[in-house]
Amino acid sequence: MRLSPGDPAPDFYLPDDEEKPVTLMQFRGQRVVVYFYPAALTPGCTKQACDFRDNLRTLQNAGLAVVGISPDPPAKLRKFRESEHLTFPLLSDPDHRVLEAFGAWGEKSLYGKTVTGVIRSTVVVDANGLVEHAFYNVKATGHVAKLLRDLKIAS
Repeated sequence: MRLSPGDPAPDFYLPDDEEKPVTLMQFRGQRVVVYFYPAALTPGCTKQACDFRDNLRTLQNAGLAVVGISPDPPAKLRKFRESEHLTFPLLSDPDHRVLEAFGAWGEKSLYGKTVTGVIRSTVVVDANGLVEHAFYNVKATGHVAKLLRDLKIAS
């Protein structure tokens, strides 16, 4: 089930790349971009993560934190963070519970085949824990620029 503006964002409790727990509740009082991607260290996901990294100051200046979530184990996320110099949390959701709760897991088309997996998605959560924006089936390339435009943030 996909989320819509005004819905309560599902809280989560997931390990980061150093296996430290992170919850959505920790971000209460500030807006947060939660983005879901299929796999660390792949070309599209690397491009998207680097776009968030390169625009992180602009997002932070607009009062937004950024968190990336994938089904990858913490060790792979750590390698991804280190190799790409990522400075925002990467969280591990191997059983897909959070992905499913946010509507970012399900059937999708991949090279003409229907498969089940991560639906590349971005959810902006407001300071009170409510969904402000929900974007599904986003493109890896150009998504952050579109997000900045949609949120009316000058880059």
